Amino acid sequence: MASSAIDTAPPPVLRRVGTALALLAAGQLLAASLILLAAAPVAAAVVAVALPLALTPSLIALWTVRARAPGGVTGADRVTLLRHLGTGALAAASVLVLSGEVEPRSWLLAALGAAAVATDAVDGPIARRTGTAGPIGARIDMEADAALILVLSVLAALVVGPWALAIGLMRYAYVAASWVRPALRRPLAFSQLRRVIGGLQGVALLPAVIPVVPHGIATVVAAGALVLLVVSFGRDVLALERAEARDRADGRRTR
Repeated sequence: MASSAIDTAPPPVLRRVGTALALLAAGQLLAASLILLAAAPVAAAVVAVALPLALTPSLIALWTVRARAPGGVTGADRVTLLRHLGTGALAAASVLVLSGEVEPRSWLLAALGAAAVATDAVDGPIARRTGTAGPIGARIDMEADAALILVLSVLAALVVGPWALAIGLMRYAYVAASWVRPALRRPLAFSQLRRVIGGLQGVALLPAVIPVVPHGIATVVAAGALVLLVVSFGRDVLALERAEARDRADGRRTR
């Protein structure tokens, strides 16, 4: 009886999905407001774009984290939500960069980016150590990574060239392609190579916003990351298309 009561008890308040998402949204608004105040005076139009954009990662978090309900978020989830917080702050800062209020290479951007990227090295080990790793956590982590890399690629594109946007858009292009190519909706087998290449993307984009890194080095690092990403996605697409073709051939032979 005691065990059953413990199993069905609601999670503590700060671990509840709704509370975690509300705290994330509040944190993103606060972080964006502080960034805007640091750059003041800022045009009202810039504020009107920056604040809603800072909240966009909360929508992604809502889409993925709600799968935890009615249970609570895990310790690893909370670290991943910090990555969403950093992404929201970077998104607000990117509006300032695009409007010319902030230089595209600054220590503010470097610090925000490094802090957000660092959380990617923490949530996985926490999940494995606490026995909470699973498909839901992996999805939460993957979408948080994709959002962060997209924002970093926008900032990097302003420094090394618009081609850097391909790094951030690759994941979303793959999802869009899966709408018309059934093979791309098949589950992917685990690949350590894919995992390593994915983890390198945020790290490789950071040099573009660090003031002391030579422009040429930042460009080469980002270009190398893009090449690896193309290889990784190309490898997966070929594997999925071949598996789909084999299944279709097997289906025709069994008729």
